[in-house]
Amino acid sequence: FFLFTTTTTTTTTMMLSSSLSSMRSTKPKPAMMMSKKATMGLQQQRHRAGRIAAKADASDPFDTHRFLPIKEHQVSRAMSRRYFDDLDVYAESDVVVVGAGSAGLTCAYELSKLPNLKVAMIEQNVAPGGGAWLGGQLMSAMVVRKPAHHFLNEIGVQYEDEGDYVVVPHAAMVTSALISKALGNGVKLFNATAVEDLIIREQESGKPRVAGVVTNWATVTLYGHETQSCMDPQVLESKVVVASTGHDGPLGASCVKRLRNLGLVENVPGMAALDMNAAEDAVVRTTSEVVDGLVVCGMEIAEVTGAPRMGPTFGAMFVSGQKAAYIAAKSLGREVDMRGKMTSVAMSTTGGNIANGNGNAAAASAVNNTTAMPKISKNQAEQPTH
Repeated sequence: FFLFTTTTTTTTTMMLSSSLSSMRSTKPKPAMMMSKKATMGLQQQRHRAGRIAAKADASDPFDTHRFLPIKEHQVSRAMSRRYFDDLDVYAESDVVVVGAGSAGLTCAYELSKLPNLKVAMIEQNVAPGGGAWLGGQLMSAMVVRKPAHHFLNEIGVQYEDEGDYVVVPHAAMVTSALISKALGNGVKLFNATAVEDLIIREQESGKPRVAGVVTNWATVTLYGHETQSCMDPQVLESKVVVASTGHDGPLGASCVKRLRNLGLVENVPGMAALDMNAAEDAVVRTTSEVVDGLVVCGMEIAEVTGAPRMGPTFGAMFVSGQKAAYIAAKSLGREVDMRGKMTSVAMSTTGGNIANGNGNAAAASAVNNTTAMPKISKNQAEQPTH
């Protein structure tokens, strides 16, 4: 029994020892274990590969975008050739509009409706639009008194109706629309160009007539003459010139001031103090051909007549520009065509028409125009504008 027990115990011990040895031999050795850093690296590689595969399946549309090749000289020639071709074409124009503010742009836009009419617009600034990019004191909204809102309907600008007047959320909506429509209809804009003088010829009757403008690049007009010995301008001849350079300023009212210096207008009193109600009617009423061949509109006419300044309301600027276009067309013998094209203004009134200066009658008649465009709600209009 003792021998059997000892033998059994010994055998069992050897078997346990053998099993433990076997277990130790199958346990991974430290050298063979994968580090935590290596495991994370492998996961990142797999993740990156997955992203690349997904990108290949749904690639960004700009990944394969490529411009067609061009040589630098082609760009220079494309610009300069067209610019000087335009100077050649418009050296003899039908109408030259001086100043691309709200009145000038409106005038050019209305004239652009007439076929076979060469209209050039001269603007000293790089950006056309004058002060019509903002309302008063650098604020965004533009206020337009009725019935001038019908013009906004025509050019497709939305507004909030406040009863006797409307409010455009941002003045740039009007100005950008006018620029696009005028240029799209064929008006040629020479911006960054200044009018330094007028061409004036004596007619057979002995009366002077404005026959075009003297131009130069604006940087030369503003700075070049003081630093260079000779910077001669060039000219654009025109059957009619429309002056719309605004009220007095560095280059404002430039055409009117030149007429005064030449003695062609007796007095330039300048605009009177602000009175919105009186000013807008007066500006439209007095828009006229001040000297043969020169139609003056917008706030430049207030410098001649002494009309009050109107401040940040723009209805009269649009209607004055429309009236200037009508007078220019009449001077060219095309007033009938122009009447038919002015869809937002009632040209015939009980007391006369817009061409003979009865601005109030024209305004009263225009109120009856019921054509409307979709208008924004008050809640929409009160959203922040930038």
